[in-house]
This record gives sequence, C-alpha cells and structure tokens, in this order.
Amino acid sequence: MPKKLINDPDDLIAELIEGIISAHPNHLTVQGKTSRAIVAINGPRDGKVGIVVGGGSGHEPAFAGYVGKGLADAAPLGNIFASPSPTQIMDAGFAADGGAGVLFLYGNYTGDVMNFGMAEESMAKQGVVARSFVTTDDVASAPADKSNERRGIAGNFFVFKVAGAAADLDLTLEDVEVAARRANDATRTMGVALSACSMPQTGKANFDIPDGDMEIGMGIHGEPGIVRLPAESADAVTDRLMQPILAELALKAGDKVAVLVNGLGSTTLLELYLLHRRVAQILHAENVTIYHSWVGEYCTSLEMGGASVSLIKLDEDLQRWLDHPCDTPALRVGTGQNTVEKPAKRSPRKQTHIQERTKREPSSLDSSGQITPEVFRDMMVASAEAIFSQRNYLCELDGDLGDGDHGITMEIGWKAALSVVEQTDVKATILELCEDMGQAFLDAVGASVGPLYASGFNTAGEAVSDRLNLDAQAMISWLDGMTRGITVRGGASVGDKTMIDAWEPAVAAAKQAFEKGASVGDCLTAGARAASMGAEATTQMQSNRGRSKKLGIRSVGHKDPGAASAAIMIVAWAKTVQAL
Repeated sequence: MPKKLINDPDDLIAELIEGIISAHPNHLTVQGKTSRAIVAINGPRDGKVGIVVGGGSGHEPAFAGYVGKGLADAAPLGNIFASPSPTQIMDAGFAADGGAGVLFLYGNYTGDVMNFGMAEESMAKQGVVARSFVTTDDVASAPADKSNERRGIAGNFFVFKVAGAAADLDLTLEDVEVAARRANDATRTMGVALSACSMPQTGKANFDIPDGDMEIGMGIHGEPGIVRLPAESADAVTDRLMQPILAELALKAGDKVAVLVNGLGSTTLLELYLLHRRVAQILHAENVTIYHSWVGEYCTSLEMGGASVSLIKLDEDLQRWLDHPCDTPALRVGTGQNTVEKPAKRSPRKQTHIQERTKREPSSLDSSGQITPEVFRDMMVASAEAIFSQRNYLCELDGDLGDGDHGITMEIGWKAALSVVEQTDVKATILELCEDMGQAFLDAVGASVGPLYASGFNTAGEAVSDRLNLDAQAMISWLDGMTRGITVRGGASVGDKTMIDAWEPAVAAAKQAFEKGASVGDCLTAGARAASMGAEATTQMQSNRGRSKKLGIRSVGHKDPGAASAAIMIVAWAKTVQAL
C-alpha cells in the first residue's frame, strides 16, 4: 500500500484541523470545547437558518471544505470514516445557530444517524430547534422502492450547495429543508472502485481488489462495492454508471442537468476528464443540456482509486440555488478568491452544562458478591487490553464488510474509557464507572460504536444501581443491561449479523448456568463461550443492518466484526473473574 505522510496516528485529526485552519484563515475557525467544530468566519448570522454538514474525516475536501459564506456554517469532524460524536456535533450546531433553527445534513449511515439524532435531541432540550436531513443519492445501495435506505455519497455536494443557498437567502427552516429534499430527490450517483484505501493506523488495504477487476457501487468509506466485475475501459465504465442514473432521473430531450465527476482519492484528473467526456456524449445523444460541470476531488475516500458520477436534474429553483454565490475553501461560486468580509452580527449563544450526577452513599448499597468495584475495574482493563491486541484482526474483519475501522474505533473508545476510569474516584460505584465509560465512548468514538456502547454501559449501570458489589445474579443483570441498551439504541435482533448475535447468546447462556447453581465466574465463562459461538455463527449470515447490508449475499462468508469484538470482551471478563 502507498506510504502516508502522517505523524502520530493518535494526533491525526487534531493536526488535520490545525492544517485546515492554517491554510484557510480567512474562511475558517474552530469553536467549542471539543475543538472538532470547524466554523465559517463569515457564515453564521442572526435570523439565518444554521447549516451544519458533517461526517467522518478521510473524505477531504468534504466536509470542512464546504464551510463558508453562502454554504455551510459549520462542520463537525469525526475520526477517519466515523461519525462525529453528539458533543462535537452540538459544538457545530451552537456555533451555526442564528436563532432561526439549525439543519444538520449528512449521509445516510447508521453511526451518523445515531449521533446527529442524539445531538438534535440534546439541542432541543437547550431551546434550539435542530433537524436532520440525510442524503440518499447512491443508486447502487438500494432499489428505487427503498430509496430511503440508500447511502449518501458524492451527491452530497449538490444537496449541501442547495441547502446553503436557501439558508443564505433567509428561507425558513421548513423551506430550507424542502429545498434540500428537492435537491436530494433530483440527484443520483454511481461509483466505481479500482483499488482499496488503507486506514492510517494500520496501513493495510481495507479489502482486496485483484488485478484486472473493479468494484461497482462502492460507498465513500473504503467498503467494497455491490458487485465485482472485470475492469473495463473509461467509456464502458461510464456507460455502466450512467445507465441506472438516466433510468431513475427519467431525463428527456430539453432537460437540464449539472454534473459532478468525483475522484475518490488517487484517480488522476486525466481519467476523470475521460469519464466526463463520455458523460457529455451520452447526454448530448439524449438532447439533455449540461448547465454546469465540476470535475475533480470533492468527496474522497482517503487514497482509494476510482470515481463516481453524479447528476442533478435541474429546475428553475435548483439552478438558481446552484448559481447562488458561495465562498468556501473547496467551492467558490460567483465570488472572488479568498474574499474577506467583516463577520455578520451574531448574538452570543450559550450551551448549558450537564449537571453532575447524584451520588449514592455506598453504605446504602448491596455489598454481597465477589465482583467489587475494584474487580470490575480489572475486568474493564482486561477487555481493553484484549481489544488492543486484536485491533488489526477486527479491522481486517471490518474490511470485508465495511470501512475497515472497527478495531480502531474500539481501540479509541477503550483508551478513552480507561483514561476516565483511571481518573475516577477510587470509591466510585460500578454505576458511576459505567456512566463515565459510556460518556467516554460516546465522546471519543462517534461512529455507531459510540452511541451503542454508551447506551449499553448506561443501561447496564442502571441495572445494578442498587449494588456495591455484584454476585452472579447481579452480574447477569449487568450483562442483560448491556444487551438491552445496545438493542434499544441500534434496533438489531439476533440473526441480523451484528454484535447482538454475540450479546444475546451470552446473556441466555449465563442465565442458564445460574439456574443450575453456577458461580459468577462459571456464569461468565458460559456466556463467553456462547458469545464466541454466536460471533462465529455470523459468518454464514447475510447482513440485515448497517453498511454491510448493502453487500447483500456478498456479506455471507465473513464474520461480523462487532460480534467478534463483543465476544473478545466477554471472554476477557470471564478470565479475569475466574482468576480470582
């Protein structure tokens, strides 16, 4: 794989943001306690709907590159290919808020939907009306009758531009959302991958594309495509990409479109212009006019080789919104370069801080049981170390089904969790430790893992809130709480090929062992054995949830990484308790 010009991978996002700001000081600044919200210097203003676009890093110039006057007011940056956390999103939301509401725009991915949704709820509690709009332009990821399940990929470009223009023209929140929907409904994208990308932390390809092959219908997170075919010429590939786009947009003679030919990271402009040449020929043959074209890198996937073609079918309003001036690092329309204006007037926005939790007196809690808070800490350390040792393995599993980052996100989450555990009062209860670890996962990871394990830890802690120590029955209640929290937040069931396929069997087996009089260690061991078997069983399942669902039958034959990591943790907990 290509070498990368990076420093310490742990500092990657902070240094990325520092580089973005230093390169575009006339356009961008950073606001908020997380230091992850990139904000337009000349964007937010009183009385205007705030526009927040976002997602993970690794897609540059998306998403921060579209922050600026006339387009987005702010963008929270997540880790590589991972949604920003609710706290990071809220920093961007409050920075963008001008008192007329805030619209979050992002691609239709499980982690983004969870994290932006949680931020939306939290902002509402503080008096700010925030709404979410998900983009769904990827034709390959679901059939037309299930378009709401489609991914948002490079066609984000058109939806963001239209929403930003509508907001800059002082339309209401409802009308800006309508404009975004009209743009999304009129936009279709298809893509092709010629080579995989690699995560900076591992340096390994997310998946393998043999020489002479290509992947049709891939997303923008380094995941495989919907189908693998022998590589074809530029014209043949363009024909293949354009056919479903033309069919769905139902273009006819006299229609007008805008075109985006987007490079995924390592494809040359020469190749992209060849694709555009063929797009223009096809549209000319249909007597469809190209109103404007953009060719280049607008939404990448690290160094992935390949490209996508997006078309937006224009009407009078959509054309006017595309023409509306904007001035951002990645896109300038109707304005000079590096314009500097005095920032618009804005009233100060204040976030309220969450009140500290109510502490419970340890003497009032049930102290029976072998698992003390100290032992519980040891269990958490053991599971973290087990995840660290299996990071690359988990990334390899995820590369077969998704974006190849599961081991990295779990490592980031557990590093954050261990850090807060080390800082937590030695007298903290298991409930308090769970609350701290859940918040640490949520703040550090984002993605889908953050909300899922935050909900899991919080629900597990509440399940044993009356306990100082845990006996076998209480330990099973804690495991059951983890499972319920994850299930309620994510909505998955056994058989969907997710982490639930490890958690549910673990709880059932532990309960069965307890009914036979097993010790807490033996109950955990039974649960660990069942979790491992459940994770292994996902290999033969077809995915029904998340990004891997888009692969259909191609997901069969690969173990689910979330189930694998769950089993690794439960095994580590069992070994720790059995060693007492």
